Amino acid sequence: MAGFLSTVKRIYLAFYNWAIFTGWLQVLVFAIKALNESGTAAVYDAVEKPLQLAQTAAILEIFHGLVGLVRSPVSATLPQIGSRLFVTWGILYSFPETRTHVLVSSLVISWSLTEIIRYSFFGMKEALGFTPSWLLWLRYSTFLLLYPTGITSEVGLIYIALPYIKASEKYCVRMPNKWNSSFDYYFASLAVLGIYVPGSPHMYTYMLGQRKKALSKLKAA
Repeated sequence: MAGFLSTVKRIYLAFYNWAIFTGWLQVLVFAIKALNESGTAAVYDAVEKPLQLAQTAAILEIFHGLVGLVRSPVSATLPQIGSRLFVTWGILYSFPETRTHVLVSSLVISWSLTEIIRYSFFGMKEALGFTPSWLLWLRYSTFLLLYPTGITSEVGLIYIALPYIKASEKYCVRMPNKWNSSFDYYFASLAVLGIYVPGSPHMYTYMLGQRKKALSKLKAA
């Protein structure tokens, strides 16, 4: 029974990783095509649907960690997925004024390259039981550049959206109301920006540690 469940788990994870890989590959291809044909202002419209789908599907990774399907700690997965979902839905989807900014292009390219490498790495691991050394090196090295460019783009887009958030009062809850409570999306967005200050160096340090472990095993092999 244990062997059967292990096989089902590997088939599911292989399917999941390759499906999301396909989504991010589509995002990258559409982004490059839009950049070549129309420039940075056209990138968001070109990638909107596959970007939303691929990024939202990452919520399942939190579930995978919670139920023990993968060994990735939820404490590391949750902040990264949460911040990306906030930018995807809470900024780009909610405030169209941000969509033509050049930072959208750097965001989309950074995210898609990172995820194409990551999902193909885990897809091969689950489907074949191993990953080639070059892909392992890419998995644990490309973040050195792509994480800073991705984070900078995320922070920049949130900052750019702040005036529009404040002026529109979208998602705000004002008193009085039947819940006797209030919520200000502008200050919530400022709080998210504040979390990036300690959160980004912490995640980068964590990934450096993971890189050291992974590459040391590669050298020993």
